[in-house]
Amino acid sequence: MQSLGLGHFTFLDHSPVELVRLARGAGFAFVGLRFHPVARDQLNWLPDAAGLRELQKVMQGEGVTLYDIETVVIDAALDPRDLLGALEAAATLGARRLNTCADLFDGLPDTFARICALAESFGMGVDLECMAWRGLNTPAACLDLIERAGASNAAYLVDALHHFRCGGTVRDLPAARIASAQLCDAPLTPPQGTDGLLAEARGGRLLPDAGGLSLRELVAALPADTVISVELPNATDLRPPLERARAIHAATFPLLNKAAPCP
Repeated sequence: MQSLGLGHFTFLDHSPVELVRLARGAGFAFVGLRFHPVARDQLNWLPDAAGLRELQKVMQGEGVTLYDIETVVIDAALDPRDLLGALEAAATLGARRLNTCADLFDGLPDTFARICALAESFGMGVDLECMAWRGLNTPAACLDLIERAGASNAAYLVDALHHFRCGGTVRDLPAARIASAQLCDAPLTPPQGTDGLLAEARGGRLLPDAGGLSLRELVAALPADTVISVELPNATDLRPPLERARAIHAATFPLLNKAAPCP
């Protein structure tokens, strides 16, 4: 059965309960949730005990599941034990993956291996994506870290924007190391400089077929069991959230030309 998920970053101002209801109304089968801040004092939606019970009840009522939690920036200051609260809440809700990216620092492979082991203790895998402004800024660098860490539950996260902006192609997708993909479109020509890349990634992503990325070829090249969601923050699309979410689903769902599992 084909299914499509909605990443929290697409509507980060929505609480988890609001996002679940929005996803249901727009036709999405599952969501990702931000349970860990990308930087100190940044927004995240990790629920307390009462909030977790409410969220679990709403998810069950809406028939929407949780696939992953986002996005952990692995840097020298991160203690993997800081992720315990997010992982415990995610596991309670049935999450299957933890999304990460990383900077370069001494001890990175060991830290990544510890994160993977911690996630595995909760029955979860770890997805690692490249970003042009991070230390791990190519698909090859991500795969090298996964191999060096020796983590069997780690995989390369195919974020369409980051994959192409970091020099990736459709031909170099590491099929044996892919569990998840996140879709959006963007102009073929990247913006100039780090500030431009950041602005595009955080608020300038486009609906499929509104840009120039090779999305159809990308999806066709993914392993058949890849779980696919949408991560599409856009600061200029001012339509009401449900209208925008439905437009995102309508533009993206036709790309799923092979069955994707429903988590």
